[in-house]
Amino acid sequence: MMLSLLCLIGTFAGYVLVKALHQRFPYLLLSPAILLPAIIILILVAFNISYSTYMQDNQWIVWMLGPATVAFAIPIYEYRGIIRRHALAIGLGICIGMTAGIVSAFYLARWFHFDEQTTLSLMSRSISTPFAIALTAHIGGSVQLVIVFTMITGITGMVLGDVVLAILRLRSTLAQGASLGNAAHGFGTSKAYARHKDEGVIASLTMVLSGIFMVVAGPSLIHLVIKLLG
Repeated sequence: MMLSLLCLIGTFAGYVLVKALHQRFPYLLLSPAILLPAIIILILVAFNISYSTYMQDNQWIVWMLGPATVAFAIPIYEYRGIIRRHALAIGLGICIGMTAGIVSAFYLARWFHFDEQTTLSLMSRSISTPFAIALTAHIGGSVQLVIVFTMITGITGMVLGDVVLAILRLRSTLAQGASLGNAAHGFGTSKAYARHKDEGVIASLTMVLSGIFMVVAGPSLIHLVIKLLG
């Protein structure tokens, strides 16, 4: 009990310190989303602290991701005019993006010979954590694994987002924001807001709608992909 409480205190203290460091030296690798998890992993391994012990008092932080995701509705409401004008493009982008994410995850799992539970968890990872947890619980995946896969997906999108967008030569703010929100969910949305407020709003919208789409249609879509491609 005391050890798990120390883990909670250490997580908060570490976040405050790393955030201050990132504000002074705004390099991507010093971002709290990248540096802090790396430090926590090293400490857990060095002191032989189990994941279950760490999460005993830290699990409510994961639960708070739900209300945090809902909070993105505020800027979405403020930009509702732009969203209405591009509703069709946004909707098609979400459907195509989520389908592409599921199919690519399926082939990646086959490539590494993952078992069924790991495969299902990987196929659920292309949305923000609260939605991914709800989805994987319905299809028989692992909540722990989907959290890890979702974090890896988001961090990768945040790190490589600028490079990919430059290669694709996307000029539209709408397209850039939708790409980041769709592919890298919360981390991508944070990156989009750092680039431009309009990008961040569109990224917020696509992140939330992608999550809703996957929770509603994801189980059927995932099983359909497995049936057709398996």
